[in-house]
Order: sequence, then C-alpha cells, then structure tokens
Amino acid sequence: MTRAAVLVLGVTLVWLAGRQAAAQTAAPAAARLFAPAADVAALIERAKRERKPDQANFVQPIVQLAPYNVNLEYRVGGVAATASVHDRDAELFLVIEGSGTVVTGGTLKDERRTSPDNLQGSAIEGGTSRRLGKGDWVMVPEKTPHWFTQIEGILVLMSVHLPHGQ
Repeated sequence: MTRAAVLVLGVTLVWLAGRQAAAQTAAPAAARLFAPAADVAALIERAKRERKPDQANFVQPIVQLAPYNVNLEYRVGGVAATASVHDRDAELFLVIEGSGTVVTGGTLKDERRTSPDNLQGSAIEGGTSRRLGKGDWVMVPEKTPHWFTQIEGILVLMSVHLPHGQ
C-alpha cells in the first residue's frame, strides 16, 4: 500500500474516531489502532489457507475503534458472490491487490433481507460497472446496491462500514 493511501486511511480513521467520541458517552470497546504491513500480509496468507473452496469472500479485521471496523476482504474469481445493500452504513473500499469489477446502483436481483439493516441478492440489474485495480478507492453510499464481480484471480480489499443513515 502506498504511503499516500496509508496517510489518507489514517486521517480518515482519526476524523471518524473524533466524530464518534464526541457522540459516545459509554466507554469504547478495546481498540486495535495499528496494523503493520507484515500483519496485513499475514492476513492475506491466512485467507489463502483458510478460505473454503465455495467461499466468495473471506473477511478479517485489520484495525478496530468502536463502532468502526476496518476489514481485509479476500475475494476470489469463479465463485458466485452476493450483491449487498446496507440501509444505515456507507462503505469505503481500497483495492490492496488484484483486479475485478464493482457494480453500484441498480436493483438487487432475488433480493432477501439477511439482517434488520442489510439486504443481499444474487446480482444487480442495471447499475454502473467500474473496473478496479490496486490503489483504487470506492465509496458506496448507504442504501446503494454494490457487487464485486469479474474478479481475475483474487481481489483483496480494505473495507470500512461508516454509520451514516438513520
């Protein structure tokens, strides 16, 4: 990951932490505020070892500061992945490794509610497709369908859910 990407991620997390601290009165859960590059590389290796053959996405935490969790998402091509909608959270992605396509907007196909705040579907009808590669950023607003598809080999992402909608 480039130094600029690390700097942007750090500034974003500090800003989000300040915003949340001002609104939160209860003591926060234990925080993990730093993950060296070697730890992230180890997470990628763990995903390669432990991901099940039919598992489209293997998710692991990188850093945490309640209510924010920055995750490593290890996605593979050739395995059907679901499309998602988060009712209350925007979601920010940074491509760490690999390439694929993200589709945003449109309508979920075969929509089903998987939790009070989340929907999933088998694909997206309509929407805007964008080719992604290492270093690319994507911000998905809340209530917006999004789907990672056409993955060539692997697509490793950093993701963070950002509470936004009410």
